[in-house]
Amino acid sequence: MTQHQPTLFVPHGAPTFALRPGAAGAALSAMAKSLALPRAIIIVSAHWDTVIPTVGYAERPETIHDFWGFPDALYEIRYPATGCREASDEVFAALTAAGMPAVQDAGRGLDHGAWVPLRLMFPDAEVPVIPLSIQSRGGPEQAYKLGQALAPLAAKGFLIMASGNLTHNLRDYQLAAQRGGQTPGYVRQFTDWLATHIQARDIPALLDYRHQSPGGAQAHPTDEHLLPLYVALGASGSNTVANRFHAGIDDYVIAMDAYAFQPQ
Repeated sequence: MTQHQPTLFVPHGAPTFALRPGAAGAALSAMAKSLALPRAIIIVSAHWDTVIPTVGYAERPETIHDFWGFPDALYEIRYPATGCREASDEVFAALTAAGMPAVQDAGRGLDHGAWVPLRLMFPDAEVPVIPLSIQSRGGPEQAYKLGQALAPLAAKGFLIMASGNLTHNLRDYQLAAQRGGQTPGYVRQFTDWLATHIQARDIPALLDYRHQSPGGAQAHPTDEHLLPLYVALGASGSNTVANRFHAGIDDYVIAMDAYAFQPQ
């Protein structure tokens, strides 16, 4: 019998998260061990942004090192993921059934927003991985609709895993590093505001975070790293319980909070 999977929002942090996973990495690993083995993983990364939703189906998705100037050890990491054309076709069909334009991509690999958390959670790469792009031009509303289109797949054994960060201001990281490493107040103010509204499932406020939240515009000069949260919210549906299974800050300004949306 296929077990209904939760929907996850996970952080991927800076690329060095792969080398120094710390408490956030331990939380991701523990969450993965608590799950029934998924049939396939749909990974939605903030680092794959396209005009229309694009579903990957590479048989052996390459490990993409989409960053520069980091330790050599990072570039030596390979995540030996496998794909699954049948599962990719089901994801594509779910999107088109919801009225969303979509295409498939036979060559897309896994960027660090995908392979870093996958490697921590499924180190043996035993579950097929289906990458799915975001559309930053559509903002939170489009990302939420994308998640809603995926929602039926959770009951078919697909683990929907959205990877971003709840705060992502790299200029403030540079300033904090220069000024002794103090975390700006908006970081936790914003993530706590998110936690309150996620628990209340106040979707209208969450979608309007730039106007209604404290520090939201500073936490995200651009939307893309928060959009996976909306995919997870849309995919989880209203009959779920939100579990904030990790809360923390890395690199002064990057919130590493993680959520599991468990079916009731």
